[in-house]
Amino acid sequence: MNEQSRSQEILIIDDDIELCQMLREFLAPDHLSLTADHDGESGLRSLQAGSFDLVILDIMLPGMSGLEVLKQLRKFSELPVIMLTARGEDIDRILGLEFGADDYIPKPFNPRELVARIKAILRRTQPSGRESGKRIVGALELDERTRQVTAQGQALRLTGTEFEILRCLIGSPGGVVTREELSKQALGRHLLPYDRSIDTHISNLRGKLESAGVQDPGIQNQRGVGYRLVPEV
Repeated sequence: MNEQSRSQEILIIDDDIELCQMLREFLAPDHLSLTADHDGESGLRSLQAGSFDLVILDIMLPGMSGLEVLKQLRKFSELPVIMLTARGEDIDRILGLEFGADDYIPKPFNPRELVARIKAILRRTQPSGRESGKRIVGALELDERTRQVTAQGQALRLTGTEFEILRCLIGSPGGVVTREELSKQALGRHLLPYDRSIDTHISNLRGKLESAGVQDPGIQNQRGVGYRLVPEV
């Protein structure tokens, strides 16, 4: 990550105080400042009041659960979210993605892997500041510089991961983009065995497009390979 004029602000909501302190030390050399809350209600208040670049959210929290915090967050913000899940709890991971999390990492984890995930998502969700053209396909217009997507002039609320997936598909109109490539471009990591994260993000993206009345272009599944963006599906 290039050095920034300011530290990027990360919020972690986790009741493991030692873990929060350890992550603060791991993040500091990369100009990532960590604020910690240790229950769901406090975390949600911080999200409503503060200005953060990313949130790390544990599912198992005292009081309000991490999933409920995420549901409430998505009512007012598309802030990037990495969920912390118990290893083997597939249902928690799936629900987190369906509720709008960008990625997940199971506990226990290597802190360096979490830092790598954070940096990958931040690289992909921050406006580039460069001159970039707009891409128009059917009813959709994607602006790479501002990271905004509009449908017939109306802005769509997409998470950073959903934006990256759509950007990849628009960049190859009619062509199949593999699930592995979507994972590398949108999540910054290789596709893991039995990992359905991309499929869940695609499902969420389809739902948002359909809710906005977008039928052209549509996202088509190429069974066993990946997805493609095609007109009039």
